[in-house]
Amino acid sequence: MDKYQHILVAVDFFEKCDAVVKRAKDVATNYQAKLSIIHVVDSLPMITAGYGADIPLNIDLTTELMAEAKKRLHKLAVELSVSEDNVWLEMGSPKTEIVRVAEENKVDLIVVGSHGRHGLALLLGSTANGVLHHTRCDVLAVRLQDD
Repeated sequence: MDKYQHILVAVDFFEKCDAVVKRAKDVATNYQAKLSIIHVVDSLPMITAGYGADIPLNIDLTTELMAEAKKRLHKLAVELSVSEDNVWLEMGSPKTEIVRVAEENKVDLIVVGSHGRHGLALLLGSTANGVLHHTRCDVLAVRLQDD
């Protein structure tokens, strides 16, 4: 196996995110590799009154989610000493955006968290599984224990 040179850690900011970040940092340190960070805000469907939902239209949830994610990414980048050039905040399908950013930036290892869900939860989609099956580089799935 060749030495990893560019590692991309995908963060979702859930409780167990720290385990994924720690593993990515450890691997980057061991390989003396560049570390980058990505967070993807999942596209939210617009719900209108035609579907039975009564949501005020003056709420711009996407803008608020992006602003909060940007703050958290900046804080994490500072903690990990990752330059802003190596931090990506994207919107869309997490697995698609992670794979795209990895390919565009010649990443050779993606580190993601995996809850190990089964049944219906797995059928509904797993970011780790999607990344694993659609990227050309190695993927390290850090097992996250569900409570």
